[in-house]
Amino acid sequence: MRKIKKIAVMTSGGDSPGMNAAIRSVVRACAYYRTECVGIYRGYQGMIEGDMIPLTARSVNNIVHKGGTILKSARSKDFRTKEGRKKAYENLKENNIDALVVIGGDGSFTGGVVFNKEYNFPIIGIPGTIDNDIFGTTHTLGYDTALNTAVDAIDKIRDTASSHNRLFFVEVMGRDAGFIALNAGVGAGAEEILIPEEDLGLDRLLESLKKSRRAGKSSSIVVVSEGDKTGRNVFELADYVEENLEDYEVRVSVLGHMQRGGTPSCFDRVLASRMGVKAVELLIDGKTNLMVGLQNNEIQTIDLEKAIKGQNDINRELLRVSDIMTT
Repeated sequence: MRKIKKIAVMTSGGDSPGMNAAIRSVVRACAYYRTECVGIYRGYQGMIEGDMIPLTARSVNNIVHKGGTILKSARSKDFRTKEGRKKAYENLKENNIDALVVIGGDGSFTGGVVFNKEYNFPIIGIPGTIDNDIFGTTHTLGYDTALNTAVDAIDKIRDTASSHNRLFFVEVMGRDAGFIALNAGVGAGAEEILIPEEDLGLDRLLESLKKSRRAGKSSSIVVVSEGDKTGRNVFELADYVEENLEDYEVRVSVLGHMQRGGTPSCFDRVLASRMGVKAVELLIDGKTNLMVGLQNNEIQTIDLEKAIKGQNDINRELLRVSDIMTT
């Protein structure tokens, strides 16, 4: 096993709060262990184009609190080709880079696994996505911040809903997973929560809203994950309810990409710091093709392929709590 003298770090795929804190952690862990560090701009595309910069402990001053990523992020069609990956490998070797830390989601990890198999290049993954849909960790970087952003927005929307006796459908991110919707919905006291994992159905939704009205609720909040299948989209869902429940004045609010931005929470900053240090230590110890994750508040590792292929199950206990809270 060759000695790791220089480690590259990059962010790939969708940005998430905490990525900068993770970059900072990787860079400073490298400095602590007297290992050179290089930042790759724009993920795999930057690797193909040789868009890299040396990073020192002082290079990452004052970024722990910033959202987004100072290394930028992009999705690369070129990296999906053998020619693109060959060019990326040649650039890494030309810059004497021995190992790579990839901060991103399952698409980024998939690229890393393929690259590792083709070139036996040491790679460690740090899960960075607000959706929290990576297997092998209870929390991905940015998830906690996105939750707090969503809850804060829903709290503000409730003020308007109560003032005007309105029903609001609030769409949050989560194309394939309902973790944000379920947790934000419970935290913000939503009357109903619609997620991809549970098909509530239009009839049951109508009955639930009628029940809320009979119970004396003059306004309601329904949190909808963007991947929910109850309606083809949240606007069609709102139209259907308004047509069938004359008592309700219905509005739609799509939170969208505001959930990805903003200052990372303390939880995400600390988690990023722990994950970055662990990623560097694993590479120095000769480990590869692993993802660092959080389990039982301990930093653990899981095979990258398992992290990609596995599936995080929705919290059934929290679903039960949600049902009770909407009584």
